[in-house]
Amino acid sequence: MSNTIEITGDSFETEVLKSNIPVLVDFGASWCGPCQKIAPIVHELAEEYAGRAKVATVDVDNNQELATRFGIMSVPTLMIVKGGETVNKWIGFTSKQALVEALDAAIAS
Repeated sequence: MSNTIEITGDSFETEVLKSNIPVLVDFGASWCGPCQKIAPIVHELAEEYAGRAKVATVDVDNNQELATRFGIMSVPTLMIVKGGETVNKWIGFTSKQALVEALDAAIAS
């Protein structure tokens, strides 16, 4: 079972913006090849960071208002949100190492 949280417009504020721990948010779509390639990494991070950070996914096709609100023009787009603010953002496929380093930094700060 995955610790990944599926986010919708209704849950974004509570689960992401008001979270007391950093949140890695993966904006993607089922038809997106790079999104499918990064999905296993995102799920691994959800397991590895359980209790220290949240890992959330947003399906941009089903949550177009969130995609528009955050200026998502290309998927996958990943961002780390801490204290209601975006502290890191990547567009396109991103290495697990880059995500780990950014999550570790967000947790430590």
